[in-house]
Amino acid sequence: MAEQNKQIRIGDLLKEYGFVTDDQIETALAYQKEHNLRLGEAVVELGYVSEIEVMQAMSHKLGIPYIHLDTAEFSVPAVGRIPRAMAEKYTAIAMTEEDGAINVAINDPLNFYAIEDIGQAVKMPLRLYVASKVDIINAIPHYYSEIEARAAVKNADQDISMRMPSVDVINTVEIGDDSTPVVNLLNTLMIRGYNSGASDLHLEPFDNDAKVRMRVDGALVDYADIPRNVHPAVITRLKIMSNLDIAEKRVPQDGHFKVNLDNVELNIRVSTIPTVYGEKAVLRFLTTNTAIDHAGHFGMIDEDYDKFLNILAHPNGIIYITGPTGSGKTTTMYMALERFKQKPINISSIEDPVEKNLHGINQVQVNNQAGLSFQAGLRSLMRQDPDIIMVGETRDSETASISVSAAITGHLVISTLHTNDALASIVRLEDMGVPPYLVGNSVVGLVAQRLVRKICPQCMEEHEASEIELLTLGVTKEEMPVVKKGAGCHVCNGTGYKGRIAIHEIVLVDKKMQRMIAESEPMSKLYEYARKEMGMATLRERARDLVVQGITTMEEYFKIGDTVD
Repeated sequence: MAEQNKQIRIGDLLKEYGFVTDDQIETALAYQKEHNLRLGEAVVELGYVSEIEVMQAMSHKLGIPYIHLDTAEFSVPAVGRIPRAMAEKYTAIAMTEEDGAINVAINDPLNFYAIEDIGQAVKMPLRLYVASKVDIINAIPHYYSEIEARAAVKNADQDISMRMPSVDVINTVEIGDDSTPVVNLLNTLMIRGYNSGASDLHLEPFDNDAKVRMRVDGALVDYADIPRNVHPAVITRLKIMSNLDIAEKRVPQDGHFKVNLDNVELNIRVSTIPTVYGEKAVLRFLTTNTAIDHAGHFGMIDEDYDKFLNILAHPNGIIYITGPTGSGKTTTMYMALERFKQKPINISSIEDPVEKNLHGINQVQVNNQAGLSFQAGLRSLMRQDPDIIMVGETRDSETASISVSAAITGHLVISTLHTNDALASIVRLEDMGVPPYLVGNSVVGLVAQRLVRKICPQCMEEHEASEIELLTLGVTKEEMPVVKKGAGCHVCNGTGYKGRIAIHEIVLVDKKMQRMIAESEPMSKLYEYARKEMGMATLRERARDLVVQGITTMEEYFKIGDTVD
């Protein structure tokens, strides 16, 4: 096969199948030389032919099957047969070992030297498959990071076993050296978490081992198991990095540290808590560098963006962004502050913790041990001649009262609350002891936000919409002929989802609504006015639109609660 491949030229192959002309080949050859590409890449970049057409032509001519890697079977030991550097150099990846041969997906089966090198590396016969470049590039970091994590776990286990007589005294070991296996293991886990887009990394001890799980797109995904005796050393390393008490294992502790991963500085918040099998730790990746749909519009669709701009235009008052933990509230606030700082005004924030450093904004970090609480910091900021104040979270009645006082004395305050929908913020503030008349006079805008998982484009499937689905969504067969979902693949960790999109419920509090709030009108009246007179779309309705558009699933739709009538 290899000798036969040497006799075939990609240009002749594409001309044989009628994909390109002689003139196009001449142009592509010049382009290839200028940009240091393979000819197959040149004709694709020039738009003469698609990559799939090139792959299919080579597959048919050479008798090599074409394979979609998102549905292919992989064995991690088989993947490891090819060194990662070689896999990246030749855009190839081993998949499985079968009948004494290695199944290998390669983007260029005409590259004789690549096939020769790979064969020498694995020291086994090769069974070749043709796969797209994008598929292979996506698969390489996924499977090789698994190999690297396993190696790090094994090295840490061996190191601990050789040095330690028992698990009970493991925390007395000095593990500060950045070259130790435990440090390498923790670094590997953090890099994998960041590269996977995880928001949290869970290290959970159990009776026989410890589990590592990552929260990706809002769902927990199993990543790896580590030996039971390695887990305490990893926790100790975390505590050292976070300036926590390594001797104290009976009470919860909280801390944070900064680390540079892939030239991105992350602030990682660490929380430990004692369980029956030892200390569990959760690492939260505090970064706002994740990709956002409609980023230029604060992650909002045009209609909601226009409403939000009207809210931000107020010179004073309170704007609350609401939603559960992990719904992207802080990211939305930061994007609003980025817009505000373009003006010649004084902007200050009080946060716990400061998740992203914003140039031109005076950011204050809460430090309860030093007596700098939300309340104390907010009082001090009031004496700093601010125009806009960002309060990371309104957690208690005192913070709420000070925020209201700031709003009615000429400042614009933006903060977050944990409520199920936008108008529920009114009830929450009143529960905190803020009188209705002050709520009505201070609040100028309410934004409820959720993050909805998007269907993975690599494994998206569709089926005919059923009568129940149409009835549930309140749409016709013509509006939604099919319903889409993800089958699960290596790109999405088998979840069927990849990435998230924000949905919003926005209320611009006008004079009439302020009066209704001040006079303690029933919530049902407020909802009726917001829906009928102000055109408020609920979170459920926004989620329904995404299902109809084929962006998300019925499963995600049902996670969004109904707005109370």
